[in-house]
Amino acid sequence: MSRSRTTEVSRGKKQVSSDRQAKIAGLAVVVMAAGLGTRMRSKQAKVLHRVAGQAMVLYSVGLGLRVAGDRVAVVVGHQADLVREVIGQATSGKNGSSPVAIVEQRQQLGTGHAVLQSRPVFAVGKRGAPSCYLILNGDTPLLQESTVRKLLRVHEATRATVTVLTAVLDDASGYGRVVRAHSVERGVSRIVEDRDANAEERAIREINVGTYVVDGEFLFNALEKLDPSNAQGEYYLTDIIHLAVEQGRRVAALVLDNPDEGLGVNTRRQLAEAEQVVRQQIRDRWLDAGVTMIDPATTWIDATVTIGKDTVLYPNVTLEGVTVIGEDCVLRSATRLKNCIVGNGVEILDHCLFSDCHIEDDAHVGPFVHLRPGVVVRKKAKVGNFVEMKKTDLGEGSKANHLSYLGDAKIGKGVNIGAGTITCNYDGIRKSQTVIGDGVFLGSDTQLIAPVTVGAGAIIAAGTTVTEDVPADALVIARVPQVNRAGWAARRRALLADGGALPPGSKLTSLKADKVSSKSTQTNAKLSKGRLR
Repeated sequence: MSRSRTTEVSRGKKQVSSDRQAKIAGLAVVVMAAGLGTRMRSKQAKVLHRVAGQAMVLYSVGLGLRVAGDRVAVVVGHQADLVREVIGQATSGKNGSSPVAIVEQRQQLGTGHAVLQSRPVFAVGKRGAPSCYLILNGDTPLLQESTVRKLLRVHEATRATVTVLTAVLDDASGYGRVVRAHSVERGVSRIVEDRDANAEERAIREINVGTYVVDGEFLFNALEKLDPSNAQGEYYLTDIIHLAVEQGRRVAALVLDNPDEGLGVNTRRQLAEAEQVVRQQIRDRWLDAGVTMIDPATTWIDATVTIGKDTVLYPNVTLEGVTVIGEDCVLRSATRLKNCIVGNGVEILDHCLFSDCHIEDDAHVGPFVHLRPGVVVRKKAKVGNFVEMKKTDLGEGSKANHLSYLGDAKIGKGVNIGAGTITCNYDGIRKSQTVIGDGVFLGSDTQLIAPVTVGAGAIIAAGTTVTEDVPADALVIARVPQVNRAGWAARRRALLADGGALPPGSKLTSLKADKVSSKSTQTNAKLSKGRLR
């Protein structure tokens, strides 16, 4: 096979959560994430490039936490502060502390030197020194927990000092070769890096994946004896295998059934291939969990997303970040959610864009709705066509069905938001809040100039600009009185048909001041007599 990945890698394998398989007693994990990643041709550290919405290094960190609990150390180097921040944000608990220890390799002196930097983390304490170490790379997002647990079982069953994960490739160029002993057992005698291999060794097709299990009492003592006498002048982690063999210790190996699972991501092309594989694994996992996807190939779900059973995802739905979708929801086509919480029984229609918002049970949203950070849509509320909301709490059962902008607003229960309503929250200097009480009716084309409060049960007439607080149960009308001029339109059409021009100040283009005054007086009189209350 070629070294390009195929989409068949571990397809359908479900990631095992930490509560389904026990942590392995005495195990510690070291994740190597210090490399430059020059073949990525990127300003960003290689391990920070994302696969299915998650930095590559977090796949190895998560795997380590699932098998070893809080005895995980990550060795950082290039862009150490950024890598540390990403890991901290992803693993920190409510108290802000992370179970992952970060150590820095200040000089890039090789993989053996990198692992040696983690020694202080595992210094003997109340729990004692680890009995063995699992060493992972930060650029292997396809490596499965089931494979790692199998590697650990092989290490225990063979009573090996070092156990290596290997793969057999048609073209092994660029990888370290696994040299086997000529004995009957065919144990591993050494690993030769590609640059240091002779012609016979380059012909070997079995390669080192870069994942190891090493006995605790052996690892760091062996690392201190490494010699950088090689083509790159580095301390190779692989040299501990030769040291183990010299001491008469056993070195075992587990050969991957599918080589692609263990290979690292070193180029943009490999990154794209890994993305496709992980995306398919995620889709298969949620299909197996009871989620319906009308067209799985166009459904994009990040690794950090959670979806309830009997939810239906239509084509071209994208779920990103830490998004949680409840049960019995329907998400229609071309909808994108990022860092959102969606309750049960929610329907989201086509072409919606949501970010950092919360939609409660049985709400109905869309189509063409934009919910920006800080939005809460309460139970059974409705948000419809071309509505944008930002930092707004829409109360239970309230409706904003058409063409509105609601920003920095707190809206009560059972409120009707008329089409074209705007909360004018920005005065050019500061943002201010609009508060709307329960049961308020806002007519169409209403503007509310914040800060302003509308009391419960109030009615705001269409076309009103609200600039002052409104008492509960009040009626507010703030618009220019209507003036009707009988026959005006017909006279205008007739004049234009005869080729005549409308002279400035003509009766067809203007109103005399006395007529305006008279009409205004009549309208105000009608209002005062109670025609509108």
